[in-house]
Amino acid sequence: MFGLLRNRRRRRILQRKTIADALWREATADLPVLTRLDESRLARLRDLTLLFVEEKQIVGAGGLELDAAMRIRIGALACLLVLEIGYEWYDHIVTVIVYPEEFVVPDRETIDEAGVVHVGDDVLSGEAWDQGPVVLSWQDIEASGRGDGYNVVAHEFAHKLDGLTGETNGMPPLHRDMKAAVWIRTFQAAWDELHLALDRGEEPWLDPYAAEDPAEFFAVCTELFFDAPEELRERLPAIHAELRSFFSPSGSKADGG
Repeated sequence: MFGLLRNRRRRRILQRKTIADALWREATADLPVLTRLDESRLARLRDLTLLFVEEKQIVGAGGLELDAAMRIRIGALACLLVLEIGYEWYDHIVTVIVYPEEFVVPDRETIDEAGVVHVGDDVLSGEAWDQGPVVLSWQDIEASGRGDGYNVVAHEFAHKLDGLTGETNGMPPLHRDMKAAVWIRTFQAAWDELHLALDRGEEPWLDPYAAEDPAEFFAVCTELFFDAPEELRERLPAIHAELRSFFSPSGSKADGG
């Protein structure tokens, strides 16, 4: 009953409101990542973006004032991840907080490989709280979705999808036709190879931040899947195949590849 009411409310939003063409162009014209979408998928992304900006609390912090185009840009980059799997995957997300640039998280505890606890300030471009908001830097949002593999919005919203299992561990809830054993084996092999390259003192092609933990590895690979799919498919074809099965279960080219 409540799900039906929610769907009716969303249908009413789409019937009564729209994103003006000029506003959509202002918000997304410089996002090459969206040029991979055909006309029907781009129209669907626009609808999902409208729902996102209507339903989510997208608020500025640190003196940043967000206008409509800025909110739409955030929504478009976020909804790209759920374009094929369904907007309801974001039902648990209520608030997006945006700072002008990188922000500081004070007195954060971290544990090193030896088990020693360290406390210090952490400078971040984005963060996704397990049961809280997504926090982003506008400076990094502007740099996202440009086809070079960097996308802070995809990264942080990947964490929110990952956490739907109750644990943010690099494996989101898989679709029925996907096999957890294959996912784990595929990601573990690539994770191990990244660590071996770093141990050899090599400069890996993948962002070394992906080696932090399995959750970060999944988020970094998600950035590449949407922003630089050709490179991901060439370098890590098994990872690309698993992400395509997850983000595009119908077999459509959600990543443009």
